[in-house]
Amino acid sequence: MTDSTTTPAAAPRVAVVTGAARGLGAATALRLARDGMAVAVLDLEESAAAGCVEAIAAEGGRAMAVGADVADAAAVDAAVARVAHELGAPTVLVNNAGITRDNLLFKMTELDWDTVMGVHLRGSFLMSRAVQRHMVAAKWGRIVNLSSTSALGNRGQANYSTAKAGLQGFTKTLAIELGRFGVTANCIAPGFIVSEMTKATAERIGEDWETYVAARAAQIPVARAGVPEDIAHTVSFLVSEGAGFVSGQVLYVAGGPKS
Repeated sequence: MTDSTTTPAAAPRVAVVTGAARGLGAATALRLARDGMAVAVLDLEESAAAGCVEAIAAEGGRAMAVGADVADAAAVDAAVARVAHELGAPTVLVNNAGITRDNLLFKMTELDWDTVMGVHLRGSFLMSRAVQRHMVAAKWGRIVNLSSTSALGNRGQANYSTAKAGLQGFTKTLAIELGRFGVTANCIAPGFIVSEMTKATAERIGEDWETYVAARAAQIPVARAGVPEDIAHTVSFLVSEGAGFVSGQVLYVAGGPKS
Protein backbone atom coordinates (compact mmCIF):
# COMPACT_ATOMS: atom_id res chain seq x y z
CA MET A 1 0.00 0.00 0.00
CA THR A 2 1.39 3.37 -1.01
CA ASP A 3 1.57 6.13 1.59
CA SER A 4 -0.16 9.11 -0.03
CA THR A 5 1.92 11.48 2.10
CA THR A 6 5.21 10.24 0.71
CA THR A 7 7.09 12.95 -1.19
CA PRO A 8 7.97 11.84 -4.72
CA ALA A 9 11.69 11.42 -5.39
CA ALA A 10 13.21 14.45 -7.04
CA ALA A 11 14.22 14.06 -10.67
CA PRO A 12 17.98 13.69 -11.11
CA ARG A 13 20.01 16.76 -12.01
CA VAL A 14 20.86 17.04 -15.68
CA ALA A 15 24.45 17.90 -16.56
CA VAL A 16 26.05 18.94 -19.83
CA VAL A 17 29.76 18.23 -20.25
CA THR A 18 31.44 19.61 -23.36
CA GLY A 19 34.41 17.98 -25.01
CA ALA A 20 33.32 14.80 -23.25
CA ALA A 21 34.14 12.13 -25.81
CA ARG A 22 37.47 11.36 -24.15
CA GLY A 23 40.02 12.49 -21.59
CA LEU A 24 39.02 14.90 -18.84
CA GLY A 25 35.54 15.37 -20.27
CA ALA A 26 34.74 11.66 -20.41
CA ALA A 27 36.07 11.10 -16.89
CA THR A 28 33.93 13.99 -15.65
CA ALA A 29 30.80 12.76 -17.44
CA LEU A 30 31.25 9.30 -15.94
CA ARG A 31 31.80 10.72 -12.46
CA LEU A 32 28.70 12.93 -12.62
CA ALA A 33 26.66 9.94 -13.78
CA ARG A 34 27.98 7.99 -10.78
CA ASP A 35 26.83 10.93 -8.64
CA GLY A 36 23.32 10.26 -9.91
CA MET A 37 23.03 12.85 -12.65
CA ALA A 38 21.71 12.35 -16.16
CA VAL A 39 24.51 13.48 -18.46
CA ALA A 40 24.61 14.98 -21.94
CA VAL A 41 27.97 13.96 -23.41
CA LEU A 42 28.64 16.74 -25.89
CA ASP A 43 31.41 16.72 -28.46
CA LEU A 44 32.03 18.02 -31.97
CA GLU A 45 30.95 14.71 -33.50
CA GLU A 46 28.07 12.88 -31.86
CA SER A 47 29.50 9.49 -32.85
CA ALA A 48 32.68 10.24 -30.90
CA ALA A 49 30.65 10.53 -27.68
CA ALA A 50 29.03 7.10 -28.07
CA GLY A 51 31.72 5.25 -26.13
CA CYS A 52 31.34 7.47 -23.08
CA VAL A 53 27.55 7.11 -23.20
CA GLU A 54 27.89 3.33 -23.40
CA ALA A 55 30.24 3.32 -20.40
CA ILE A 56 27.70 5.31 -18.37
CA ALA A 57 24.83 3.06 -19.46
CA ALA A 58 26.86 -0.04 -18.54
CA GLU A 59 26.95 1.23 -14.96
CA GLY A 60 23.21 1.87 -14.93
CA GLY A 61 23.42 5.59 -15.59
CA ARG A 62 21.46 7.72 -18.02
CA ALA A 63 23.24 9.65 -20.75
CA MET A 64 22.92 10.86 -24.30
CA ALA A 65 25.44 11.77 -26.97
CA VAL A 66 25.14 15.22 -28.50
CA GLY A 67 27.11 16.59 -31.44
CA ALA A 68 27.72 20.33 -31.63
CA ASP A 69 30.38 22.89 -32.43
CA VAL A 70 30.48 24.96 -29.24
CA ALA A 71 31.69 27.98 -31.22
CA ASP A 72 28.51 27.94 -33.35
CA ALA A 73 25.64 29.80 -31.65
CA ALA A 74 22.86 28.07 -33.57
CA ALA A 75 24.37 24.62 -32.96
CA VAL A 76 24.72 25.35 -29.23
CA ASP A 77 21.14 26.56 -28.87
CA ALA A 78 19.85 23.52 -30.75
CA ALA A 79 21.95 21.14 -28.65
CA VAL A 80 20.79 22.60 -25.33
CA ALA A 81 17.16 22.56 -26.50
CA ARG A 82 17.55 18.89 -27.42
CA VAL A 83 19.05 18.06 -24.03
CA ALA A 84 16.20 19.84 -22.26
CA HIS A 85 13.66 17.91 -24.33
CA GLU A 86 15.23 14.45 -24.06
CA LEU A 87 16.94 14.45 -20.65
CA GLY A 88 15.39 17.40 -18.83
CA ALA A 89 16.37 20.99 -18.14
CA PRO A 90 20.15 21.15 -17.61
CA THR A 91 21.26 22.82 -14.39
CA VAL A 92 24.90 21.69 -14.38
CA LEU A 93 27.36 22.77 -17.07
CA VAL A 94 31.01 21.82 -17.38
CA ASN A 95 32.78 23.82 -20.09
CA ASN A 96 35.63 21.45 -20.86
CA ALA A 97 35.86 21.56 -24.68
CA GLY A 98 39.26 22.75 -25.79
CA ILE A 99 41.92 22.53 -28.45
CA THR A 100 45.52 23.62 -28.89
CA ARG A 101 47.21 25.25 -31.84
CA ASP A 102 50.61 25.75 -30.24
CA ASN A 103 53.37 27.79 -31.80
CA LEU A 104 55.78 30.57 -30.97
CA LEU A 105 54.34 34.04 -31.42
CA PHE A 106 56.19 34.84 -34.63
CA LYS A 107 54.97 31.59 -36.20
CA MET A 108 51.41 31.72 -34.91
CA THR A 109 48.78 32.43 -37.56
CA GLU A 110 45.58 34.39 -37.13
CA LEU A 111 43.68 31.15 -37.70
CA ASP A 112 45.64 29.49 -34.87
CA TRP A 113 44.63 32.36 -32.60
CA ASP A 114 41.00 32.62 -33.65
CA THR A 115 40.36 28.86 -33.53
CA VAL A 116 41.59 28.52 -29.96
CA MET A 117 39.66 31.60 -28.84
CA GLY A 118 36.57 30.32 -30.60
CA VAL A 119 36.45 26.99 -28.78
CA HIS A 120 37.59 28.06 -25.32
CA LEU A 121 36.13 31.54 -24.89
CA ARG A 122 33.31 31.85 -27.41
CA GLY A 123 32.30 28.25 -26.76
CA SER A 124 32.12 28.70 -23.00
CA PHE A 125 30.20 31.94 -23.44
CA LEU A 126 27.65 30.41 -25.81
CA MET A 127 27.14 27.29 -23.72
CA SER A 128 26.79 29.29 -20.50
CA ARG A 129 24.34 31.70 -22.09
CA ALA A 130 22.21 28.86 -23.42
CA VAL A 131 22.15 26.82 -20.20
CA GLN A 132 21.82 29.62 -17.65
CA ARG A 133 18.18 30.25 -18.55
CA HIS A 134 17.34 26.77 -17.29
CA MET A 135 19.36 27.37 -14.13
CA VAL A 136 17.68 30.70 -13.46
CA ALA A 137 14.25 29.12 -13.95
CA ALA A 138 15.17 26.37 -11.49
CA LYS A 139 16.75 28.85 -9.06
CA TRP A 140 19.72 26.46 -8.86
CA GLY A 141 22.71 25.86 -11.06
CA ARG A 142 26.39 25.01 -11.26
CA ILE A 143 28.86 26.13 -13.91
CA VAL A 144 32.44 24.86 -13.95
CA ASN A 145 34.90 26.20 -16.51
CA LEU A 146 38.17 24.42 -17.27
CA SER A 147 41.14 26.75 -17.26
CA SER A 148 44.78 25.62 -16.97
CA THR A 149 48.04 26.45 -15.24
CA SER A 150 48.99 27.72 -18.70
CA ALA A 151 46.90 30.79 -17.77
CA LEU A 152 50.02 31.85 -15.87
CA GLY A 153 51.96 31.88 -19.15
CA ASN A 154 53.56 29.12 -21.18
CA ARG A 155 56.06 29.23 -24.01
CA GLY A 156 54.49 28.44 -27.38
CA GLN A 157 50.95 28.93 -26.12
CA ALA A 158 50.14 32.62 -26.44
CA ASN A 159 46.67 31.76 -27.75
CA TYR A 160 45.93 28.95 -25.28
CA SER A 161 47.31 30.83 -22.27
CA THR A 162 45.28 33.91 -23.12
CA ALA A 163 42.09 31.88 -23.55
CA LYS A 164 42.59 30.04 -20.28
CA ALA A 165 43.29 33.28 -18.41
CA GLY A 166 40.18 34.78 -19.98
CA LEU A 167 38.07 31.93 -18.66
CA GLN A 168 39.08 32.88 -15.13
CA GLY A 169 37.72 36.40 -15.55
CA PHE A 170 34.63 35.02 -17.28
CA THR A 171 34.01 32.70 -14.33
CA LYS A 172 34.24 35.48 -11.75
CA THR A 173 31.81 37.61 -13.72
CA LEU A 174 29.30 34.77 -14.03
CA ALA A 175 29.51 34.27 -10.27
CA ILE A 176 28.63 37.94 -9.70
CA GLU A 177 25.79 38.04 -12.22
CA LEU A 178 24.16 34.69 -11.50
CA GLY A 179 24.66 34.29 -7.77
CA ARG A 180 21.33 35.88 -6.89
CA PHE A 181 19.59 33.12 -8.85
CA GLY A 182 21.17 30.29 -6.87
CA VAL A 183 23.81 29.66 -9.53
CA THR A 184 27.49 29.24 -8.71
CA ALA A 185 30.37 29.50 -11.19
CA ASN A 186 33.84 28.19 -10.52
CA CYS A 187 36.98 27.46 -12.47
CA ILE A 188 39.40 24.55 -12.32
CA ALA A 189 42.95 25.08 -13.56
CA PRO A 190 44.57 21.68 -14.05
CA GLY A 191 48.30 21.25 -13.94
CA PHE A 192 50.03 18.47 -15.86
CA ILE A 193 47.44 15.81 -16.69
CA VAL A 194 48.14 12.66 -18.69
CA SER A 195 45.90 13.13 -21.73
CA GLU A 196 45.86 13.19 -25.51
CA MET A 197 46.44 16.94 -25.38
CA THR A 198 49.62 16.64 -23.32
CA LYS A 199 50.80 13.79 -25.53
CA ALA A 200 50.41 16.15 -28.49
CA THR A 201 52.54 18.72 -26.66
CA ALA A 202 55.30 16.17 -26.11
CA GLU A 203 55.17 15.25 -29.76
CA ARG A 204 55.30 18.91 -30.80
CA ILE A 205 58.49 19.54 -28.86
CA GLY A 206 60.02 16.23 -29.96
CA GLU A 207 60.20 14.46 -26.59
CA ASP A 208 59.58 10.79 -25.84
CA TRP A 209 56.25 10.52 -24.03
CA GLU A 210 57.39 8.39 -21.08
CA THR A 211 60.46 10.58 -20.57
CA TYR A 212 58.30 13.69 -20.80
CA VAL A 213 55.85 12.42 -18.17
CA ALA A 214 58.65 11.41 -15.80
CA ALA A 215 60.33 14.80 -16.12
CA ARG A 216 57.10 16.69 -15.48
CA ALA A 217 56.16 14.48 -12.52
CA ALA A 218 59.56 15.10 -10.94
CA GLN A 219 58.70 18.82 -10.75
CA ILE A 220 55.35 18.25 -9.00
CA PRO A 221 55.31 18.28 -5.18
CA VAL A 222 53.10 15.17 -4.92
CA ALA A 223 55.60 13.41 -7.22
CA ARG A 224 53.16 12.14 -9.83
CA ALA A 225 51.39 13.29 -12.95
CA GLY A 226 47.71 14.10 -12.75
CA VAL A 227 45.05 11.89 -14.32
CA PRO A 228 41.62 12.85 -15.69
CA GLU A 229 39.91 11.44 -12.60
CA ASP A 230 41.67 14.07 -10.46
CA ILE A 231 39.76 16.73 -12.33
CA ALA A 232 36.52 14.75 -12.37
CA HIS A 233 36.56 14.44 -8.57
CA THR A 234 37.06 18.19 -8.24
CA VAL A 235 34.17 18.92 -10.60
CA SER A 236 32.03 16.54 -8.56
CA PHE A 237 32.58 18.64 -5.44
CA LEU A 238 32.03 22.00 -7.13
CA VAL A 239 28.68 20.95 -8.63
CA SER A 240 27.45 19.34 -5.41
CA GLU A 241 24.82 20.70 -3.05
CA GLY A 242 27.54 21.14 -0.45
CA ALA A 243 29.48 23.60 -2.58
CA GLY A 244 26.69 26.16 -2.70
CA PHE A 245 28.78 28.79 -0.87
CA VAL A 246 31.77 28.37 -3.17
CA SER A 247 31.58 30.66 -6.20
CA GLY A 248 33.85 32.76 -8.37
CA GLN A 249 36.88 30.70 -7.39
CA VAL A 250 39.82 29.45 -9.44
CA LEU A 251 41.10 26.15 -8.05
CA TYR A 252 44.50 24.99 -9.25
CA VAL A 253 44.49 21.19 -9.33
CA ALA A 254 48.17 20.73 -9.99
CA GLY A 255 49.71 18.61 -7.27
CA GLY A 256 51.16 21.66 -5.57
CA PRO A 257 50.79 25.41 -5.12
CA LYS A 258 50.34 27.76 -8.04
CA SER A 259 49.95 31.54 -8.00
